[in-house]
Amino acid sequence: MKNTVTLVGFVGNTPEVRNTQSGASITTVSLATTRSFKDGEGNRQSETEWHRITCFNGVGKCVAEHVTKGAMIMVTGRIHYTKWTDQNGTDRYGCEIVAEQVDFLVKAKEASNDEPKKRRSK
Repeated sequence: MKNTVTLVGFVGNTPEVRNTQSGASITTVSLATTRSFKDGEGNRQSETEWHRITCFNGVGKCVAEHVTKGAMIMVTGRIHYTKWTDQNGTDRYGCEIVAEQVDFLVKAKEASNDEPKKRRSK
């Protein structure tokens, strides 16, 4: 069995870092991916989806230090679903990508350049 996902997109916020009681570091960031397609009438359309990316320890530290809003990154990881009960007793569900590797493709200031610059978090 395999649970692997690769996403390439633009970072939508400054990475947020928090630490657990046990001392583990967790970094989260949002990532926008956009697909283009033609609708039934032949008109060009685009659809943007936002993904929650969660990075732990070393990968998260690297992301927090080097990634800024607007940067293009490639994330390789796994899909993780969560379920919790809110304060009203209603079941809630969430989905996130747990990053195992993050490649830094383009910094925000370089996003208009043709050739992506690639660096790896691992």
